[in-house]
Amino acid sequence: MNFLKNLFGGGTPSDNGYYVYVKPKMCKEIVQVRINLGSDLSLTDDTDGYWIRKVASATRCPFQAEFTLYFDKGRKLIDRTIENGEFVTEEEYQAFVEART
Repeated sequence: MNFLKNLFGGGTPSDNGYYVYVKPKMCKEIVQVRINLGSDLSLTDDTDGYWIRKVASATRCPFQAEFTLYFDKGRKLIDRTIENGEFVTEEEYQAFVEART
């Protein structure tokens, strides 16, 4: 039975995600972006760490924010940059979500 659970993914799912909260320029909307640390990252040219570039789009805003995250070999965030937007905290995102409901 455990074999079938392992094969078909039964049981409690594990979240291997790293979440980033982005507010595109001139937008009131905050976007949550999930990055799978196991499969979304690319190895850096010097093979000393990982990186990823993403574009965040809000549903009611014409602008997009592009950001790049850099991770060490242990997949811990070491640096980040953003264009046409700003990083915000999870608390700011939660307040935005609660205000919409």
